[in-house]
Amino acid sequence: MIETAMRRAVAESANARGSSSPNPPVGAVILDADGMVVGVGHTQPPGGPHAEVMALRAAGDAALGGTAVVTLEPCNHTGRTGPCAQALIDAGVAAVHYAVTDPNPTASGGAQTLLDAGVEVTAGVLAGVVEAGPLRAWLFRQRHGRPMVTVKVASTLDGRIAAPDRTSRWITGPQAREHAHGERAAVDAIVVGTGTAITDDPSLTARRPDGSLYPHQPTRVVMGRRDVPAGARLRSGETGFLQVRSHDPRDVLEALPDALRVIVEGGPRIVGAFLAAGLADEVQVYLAPTLLGGGAASVDDGCVHTLTDAHRFERGAVEVLGDDLLVVLHPRTD
Repeated sequence: MIETAMRRAVAESANARGSSSPNPPVGAVILDADGMVVGVGHTQPPGGPHAEVMALRAAGDAALGGTAVVTLEPCNHTGRTGPCAQALIDAGVAAVHYAVTDPNPTASGGAQTLLDAGVEVTAGVLAGVVEAGPLRAWLFRQRHGRPMVTVKVASTLDGRIAAPDRTSRWITGPQAREHAHGERAAVDAIVVGTGTAITDDPSLTARRPDGSLYPHQPTRVVMGRRDVPAGARLRSGETGFLQVRSHDPRDVLEALPDALRVIVEGGPRIVGAFLAAGLADEVQVYLAPTLLGGGAASVDDGCVHTLTDAHRFERGAVEVLGDDLLVVLHPRTD
Protein backbone atom coordinates (compact mmCIF):
# COMPACT_ATOMS: atom_id res chain seq x y z
CA MET A 1 0.00 0.00 0.00
CA ILE A 2 2.74 2.47 0.97
CA GLU A 3 4.86 1.67 -2.10
CA THR A 4 1.84 2.10 -4.36
CA ALA A 5 1.17 5.47 -2.77
CA MET A 6 4.82 6.45 -3.20
CA ARG A 7 4.70 5.65 -6.91
CA ARG A 8 1.65 7.87 -7.18
CA ALA A 9 3.52 10.61 -5.32
CA VAL A 10 6.40 10.29 -7.80
CA ALA A 11 3.98 10.60 -10.72
CA GLU A 12 2.39 13.65 -9.09
CA SER A 13 5.79 15.29 -8.54
CA ALA A 14 6.36 15.33 -12.31
CA ASN A 15 3.74 18.10 -12.49
CA ALA A 16 6.13 20.39 -10.58
CA ARG A 17 9.17 19.95 -12.81
CA GLY A 18 10.45 23.31 -13.99
CA SER A 19 7.76 25.38 -12.29
CA SER A 20 8.89 24.69 -8.70
CA SER A 21 12.52 25.81 -9.16
CA PRO A 22 14.56 26.51 -7.15
CA ASN A 23 12.41 24.44 -4.79
CA PRO A 24 12.36 20.66 -5.25
CA PRO A 25 9.55 19.10 -7.30
CA VAL A 26 7.95 17.01 -4.56
CA GLY A 27 4.86 14.84 -4.65
CA ALA A 28 2.71 13.86 -1.65
CA VAL A 29 -0.20 11.49 -1.07
CA ILE A 30 -2.47 11.40 2.01
CA LEU A 31 -4.14 8.14 3.01
CA ASP A 32 -6.99 8.13 5.51
CA ALA A 33 -7.09 5.86 8.55
CA ASP A 34 -8.41 3.04 6.34
CA GLY A 35 -5.61 3.38 3.81
CA MET A 36 -7.67 5.07 1.10
CA VAL A 37 -6.19 7.92 -0.96
CA VAL A 38 -7.89 11.15 0.11
CA GLY A 39 -5.40 13.79 -1.03
CA VAL A 40 -2.68 14.25 -3.66
CA GLY A 41 -0.49 17.29 -4.25
CA HIS A 42 2.74 18.63 -5.70
CA THR A 43 4.99 21.61 -5.04
CA GLN A 44 3.61 24.90 -6.37
CA PRO A 45 5.72 27.70 -7.90
CA PRO A 46 7.99 29.60 -5.47
CA GLY A 47 5.99 31.29 -2.74
CA GLY A 48 3.14 28.79 -3.11
CA PRO A 49 2.30 25.77 -0.95
CA HIS A 50 4.53 22.72 -0.84
CA ALA A 51 3.35 19.24 -1.83
CA GLU A 52 2.33 18.16 1.68
CA VAL A 53 0.15 21.24 2.20
CA MET A 54 -1.55 20.78 -1.17
CA ALA A 55 -2.29 17.12 -0.36
CA LEU A 56 -3.55 18.02 3.12
CA ARG A 57 -5.88 20.64 1.65
CA ALA A 58 -7.31 18.03 -0.69
CA ALA A 59 -7.72 15.54 2.16
CA GLY A 60 -9.35 17.92 4.63
CA ASP A 61 -10.51 16.27 7.87
CA ALA A 62 -9.85 12.81 6.40
CA ALA A 63 -6.13 13.32 7.11
CA LEU A 64 -6.73 12.93 10.85
CA GLY A 65 -5.22 9.63 11.97
CA GLY A 66 -4.05 8.95 8.42
CA THR A 67 -0.73 8.56 6.64
CA ALA A 68 1.36 10.92 4.52
CA VAL A 69 3.58 9.51 1.77
CA VAL A 70 6.10 12.05 0.45
CA THR A 71 8.98 11.84 -2.02
CA LEU A 72 11.25 14.11 0.11
CA GLU A 73 11.61 14.49 3.87
CA PRO A 74 9.09 17.15 4.98
CA CYS A 75 10.82 20.49 5.44
CA ASN A 76 11.48 21.86 8.89
CA HIS A 77 12.03 25.56 8.26
CA THR A 78 10.01 28.70 7.66
CA GLY A 79 10.76 30.48 4.41
CA ARG A 80 8.16 31.90 2.06
CA THR A 81 5.90 29.16 3.46
CA GLY A 82 5.71 27.44 6.82
CA PRO A 83 7.35 24.10 7.72
CA CYS A 84 5.60 21.09 6.20
CA ALA A 85 6.52 18.91 9.18
CA GLN A 86 4.43 21.16 11.43
CA ALA A 87 1.56 21.20 8.92
CA LEU A 88 1.44 17.41 9.05
CA ILE A 89 1.46 17.46 12.84
CA ASP A 90 -1.31 20.06 12.94
CA ALA A 91 -3.40 17.92 10.55
CA GLY A 92 -3.16 15.00 12.97
CA VAL A 93 -1.52 12.46 10.68
CA ALA A 94 -0.36 9.34 12.50
CA ALA A 95 2.44 8.26 10.18
CA VAL A 96 4.75 9.75 7.56
CA HIS A 97 6.67 7.69 5.01
CA TYR A 98 9.21 9.49 2.82
CA ALA A 99 11.78 8.41 0.25
CA VAL A 100 14.79 10.73 0.39
CA THR A 101 16.29 12.56 3.35
CA ASP A 102 16.60 16.29 2.64
CA PRO A 103 20.31 17.06 2.00
CA ASN A 104 19.77 20.79 2.53
CA PRO A 105 20.77 21.59 6.14
CA THR A 106 18.49 24.63 6.17
CA ALA A 107 15.36 22.60 5.49
CA SER A 108 16.24 19.18 6.94
CA GLY A 109 15.20 17.88 10.35
CA GLY A 110 11.53 17.40 9.61
CA ALA A 111 11.70 13.71 10.43
CA GLN A 112 12.95 14.40 13.94
CA THR A 113 10.29 17.06 14.51
CA LEU A 114 7.64 14.54 13.50
CA LEU A 115 9.10 11.86 15.78
CA ASP A 116 9.22 14.29 18.68
CA ALA A 117 5.50 14.94 18.15
CA GLY A 118 4.71 11.22 18.32
CA VAL A 119 4.29 10.66 14.59
CA GLU A 120 5.52 7.34 13.19
CA VAL A 121 8.23 8.03 10.58
CA THR A 122 9.75 5.74 7.94
CA ALA A 123 12.55 6.86 5.61
CA GLY A 124 13.91 5.36 2.39
CA VAL A 125 10.66 4.12 0.80
CA LEU A 126 11.49 3.50 -2.89
CA ALA A 127 14.43 5.89 -2.52
CA GLY A 128 16.10 4.63 -5.70
CA VAL A 129 12.96 5.19 -7.76
CA VAL A 130 12.52 8.69 -6.37
CA GLU A 131 16.16 9.71 -6.84
CA ALA A 132 15.95 8.69 -10.50
CA GLY A 133 12.66 10.53 -11.03
CA PRO A 134 11.61 14.19 -11.09
CA LEU A 135 13.64 14.92 -7.94
CA ARG A 136 16.87 13.97 -9.71
CA ALA A 137 17.87 17.41 -10.97
CA TRP A 138 17.21 19.09 -7.61
CA LEU A 139 19.33 16.48 -5.83
CA PHE A 140 22.05 17.02 -8.44
CA ARG A 141 22.07 20.76 -7.72
CA GLN A 142 22.28 20.13 -3.97
CA ARG A 143 25.28 17.86 -4.47
CA HIS A 144 27.15 19.73 -7.20
CA GLY A 145 26.11 23.36 -6.78
CA ARG A 146 25.02 23.80 -10.39
CA PRO A 147 22.16 22.77 -12.68
CA MET A 148 22.04 19.33 -14.21
CA VAL A 149 22.83 19.69 -17.94
CA THR A 150 21.14 17.64 -20.64
CA VAL A 151 22.65 17.90 -24.11
CA LYS A 152 20.04 17.29 -26.80
CA VAL A 153 20.80 16.22 -30.36
CA ALA A 154 18.32 15.39 -33.14
CA SER A 155 20.17 13.84 -36.05
CA THR A 156 20.30 11.32 -38.84
CA LEU A 157 21.97 7.95 -38.28
CA ASP A 158 25.21 9.40 -39.61
CA GLY A 159 25.12 12.27 -37.13
CA ARG A 160 23.90 15.06 -39.43
CA ILE A 161 21.61 17.84 -38.25
CA ALA A 162 21.22 19.49 -41.66
CA ALA A 163 21.73 18.63 -45.31
CA PRO A 164 24.53 20.25 -47.39
CA ASP A 165 22.06 22.95 -48.51
CA ARG A 166 21.32 23.62 -44.78
CA THR A 167 17.77 22.29 -44.87
CA SER A 168 16.94 20.67 -41.52
CA ARG A 169 13.14 20.62 -41.11
CA TRP A 170 12.24 18.04 -40.28
CA ILE A 171 14.89 15.40 -39.61
CA THR A 172 12.89 13.69 -36.88
CA GLY A 173 9.18 12.89 -36.96
CA PRO A 174 6.22 14.33 -35.05
CA GLN A 175 6.39 11.92 -32.11
CA ALA A 176 10.04 12.73 -31.45
CA ARG A 177 9.32 16.45 -31.68
CA GLU A 178 6.36 16.09 -29.33
CA HIS A 179 8.59 14.32 -26.80
CA ALA A 180 11.26 17.01 -27.10
CA HIS A 181 8.71 19.75 -26.46
CA GLY A 182 7.51 17.88 -23.37
CA GLU A 183 11.09 17.88 -22.13
CA ARG A 184 11.33 21.63 -22.71
CA ALA A 185 8.22 22.13 -20.60
CA ALA A 186 9.91 20.37 -17.67
CA VAL A 187 13.21 22.29 -17.56
CA ASP A 188 14.30 25.71 -16.39
CA ALA A 189 16.31 26.89 -19.38
CA ILE A 190 17.24 26.08 -22.98
CA VAL A 191 20.68 27.08 -24.26
CA VAL A 192 21.63 27.78 -27.87
CA GLY A 193 24.46 29.67 -29.50
CA THR A 194 24.28 32.96 -31.35
CA GLY A 195 24.71 31.10 -34.65
CA THR A 196 21.53 29.11 -34.07
CA ALA A 197 19.68 32.14 -32.70
CA ILE A 198 20.55 34.34 -35.70
CA THR A 199 20.47 31.80 -38.55
CA ASP A 200 17.46 29.69 -37.53
CA ASP A 201 15.52 32.35 -35.57
CA PRO A 202 13.92 29.70 -33.32
CA SER A 203 11.25 30.47 -30.75
CA LEU A 204 12.46 27.75 -28.34
CA THR A 205 9.06 27.56 -26.69
CA ALA A 206 7.50 24.39 -25.32
CA ARG A 207 4.48 23.64 -27.48
CA ARG A 208 1.82 20.97 -27.56
CA PRO A 209 1.05 19.16 -30.85
CA ASP A 210 -1.81 21.60 -31.51
CA GLY A 211 0.60 24.54 -31.27
CA SER A 212 -0.60 25.80 -27.90
CA LEU A 213 1.99 26.61 -25.25
CA TYR A 214 2.60 24.54 -22.15
CA PRO A 215 1.88 26.44 -18.90
CA HIS A 216 5.57 26.40 -17.96
CA GLN A 217 8.04 27.90 -20.41
CA PRO A 218 11.82 27.68 -19.91
CA THR A 219 14.10 30.69 -19.99
CA ARG A 220 15.67 31.01 -23.45
CA VAL A 221 19.42 31.50 -23.16
CA VAL A 222 21.75 32.54 -25.94
CA MET A 223 25.47 31.93 -25.46
CA GLY A 224 27.93 34.04 -27.46
CA ARG A 225 29.07 37.58 -28.12
CA ARG A 226 27.19 38.50 -31.29
CA ASP A 227 24.05 40.58 -30.85
CA VAL A 228 20.71 38.82 -31.20
CA PRO A 229 18.44 41.03 -33.38
CA ALA A 230 15.77 42.97 -31.53
CA GLY A 231 13.08 41.33 -33.66
CA ALA A 232 14.24 37.76 -33.04
CA ARG A 233 11.53 35.34 -31.98
CA LEU A 234 13.63 34.44 -28.95
CA ARG A 235 12.95 37.92 -27.60
CA SER A 236 9.20 37.78 -28.13
CA GLY A 237 6.43 36.76 -25.76
CA GLU A 238 6.43 36.51 -21.99
CA THR A 239 9.05 33.77 -21.76
CA GLY A 240 12.33 34.93 -20.25
CA PHE A 241 15.28 35.73 -22.49
CA LEU A 242 18.92 35.91 -21.39
CA GLN A 243 22.09 36.43 -23.36
CA VAL A 244 25.37 35.35 -21.79
CA ARG A 245 28.15 37.07 -23.73
CA SER A 246 30.72 34.34 -23.26
CA HIS A 247 31.93 31.16 -24.92
CA ASP A 248 32.47 29.44 -21.57
CA PRO A 249 29.64 27.06 -20.55
CA ARG A 250 30.44 27.68 -16.88
CA ASP A 251 29.43 31.32 -17.31
CA VAL A 252 26.06 30.19 -18.63
CA LEU A 253 25.39 27.98 -15.62
CA GLU A 254 26.49 30.69 -13.20
CA ALA A 255 23.99 33.04 -14.86
CA LEU A 256 21.18 30.61 -13.90
CA PRO A 257 21.42 30.49 -10.09
CA ASP A 258 17.91 29.11 -9.56
CA ALA A 259 17.90 26.56 -12.38
CA LEU A 260 17.75 22.86 -11.59
CA ARG A 261 17.90 21.44 -15.10
CA VAL A 262 19.12 22.97 -18.36
CA ILE A 263 18.87 21.62 -21.91
CA VAL A 264 21.58 22.50 -24.42
CA GLU A 265 20.11 22.40 -27.93
CA GLY A 266 22.96 23.62 -30.08
CA GLY A 267 24.45 24.40 -32.46
CA PRO A 268 27.33 21.97 -32.87
CA ARG A 269 29.98 24.23 -31.31
CA ILE A 270 27.85 24.89 -28.23
CA VAL A 271 27.25 21.17 -27.80
CA GLY A 272 30.97 20.59 -28.24
CA ALA A 273 31.83 23.27 -25.69
CA PHE A 274 29.69 21.66 -23.00
CA LEU A 275 31.16 18.23 -23.79
CA ALA A 276 34.72 19.57 -23.72
CA ALA A 277 34.05 21.26 -20.36
CA GLY A 278 32.77 18.02 -18.85
CA LEU A 279 29.36 19.60 -18.33
CA ALA A 280 27.15 17.08 -20.11
CA ASP A 281 25.41 15.13 -17.34
CA GLU A 282 23.03 13.48 -19.76
CA VAL A 283 22.78 13.24 -23.54
CA GLN A 284 19.50 12.78 -25.37
CA VAL A 285 19.93 11.69 -28.98
CA TYR A 286 16.84 11.64 -31.18
CA LEU A 287 17.85 9.41 -34.10
CA ALA A 288 15.97 9.47 -37.39
CA PRO A 289 16.19 6.45 -39.74
CA THR A 290 17.87 8.63 -42.36
CA LEU A 291 21.30 8.89 -43.95
CA LEU A 292 22.55 12.10 -45.55
CA GLY A 293 26.24 11.43 -46.17
CA GLY A 294 27.02 15.13 -45.89
CA GLY A 295 25.94 18.33 -44.24
CA ALA A 296 26.35 19.78 -40.76
CA ALA A 297 27.57 17.46 -38.01
CA SER A 298 25.74 17.37 -34.68
CA VAL A 299 28.87 18.03 -32.59
CA ASP A 300 31.91 20.22 -33.19
CA ASP A 301 34.56 19.75 -30.51
CA GLY A 302 38.03 20.91 -31.49
CA CYS A 303 39.54 19.22 -28.43
CA VAL A 304 39.07 15.71 -29.80
CA HIS A 305 41.98 14.73 -32.06
CA THR A 306 42.17 10.97 -31.62
CA LEU A 307 39.91 8.13 -30.55
CA THR A 308 41.31 8.17 -27.02
CA ASP A 309 40.03 11.77 -26.65
CA ALA A 310 36.46 10.75 -27.43
CA HIS A 311 33.62 11.55 -25.04
CA ARG A 312 32.31 8.16 -23.97
CA PHE A 313 28.93 7.45 -22.43
CA GLU A 314 26.92 4.47 -21.29
CA ARG A 315 23.40 3.72 -22.42
CA GLY A 316 20.69 4.72 -19.98
CA ALA A 317 17.52 4.04 -21.96
CA VAL A 318 16.21 3.57 -25.48
CA GLU A 319 12.68 4.60 -26.45
CA VAL A 320 10.83 4.16 -29.74
CA LEU A 321 9.11 7.36 -30.90
CA GLY A 322 7.32 6.57 -34.13
CA ASP A 323 10.00 5.82 -36.71
CA ASP A 324 12.67 7.50 -34.56
CA LEU A 325 14.66 6.38 -31.55
CA LEU A 326 15.50 8.31 -28.40
CA VAL A 327 18.78 7.15 -26.89
CA VAL A 328 19.55 8.51 -23.43
CA LEU A 329 23.20 8.42 -22.40
CA HIS A 330 25.02 9.06 -19.13
CA PRO A 331 28.72 9.72 -18.55
CA ARG A 332 30.79 6.64 -17.96
CA THR A 333 31.98 6.25 -14.39
CA ASP A 334 34.81 3.76 -15.00
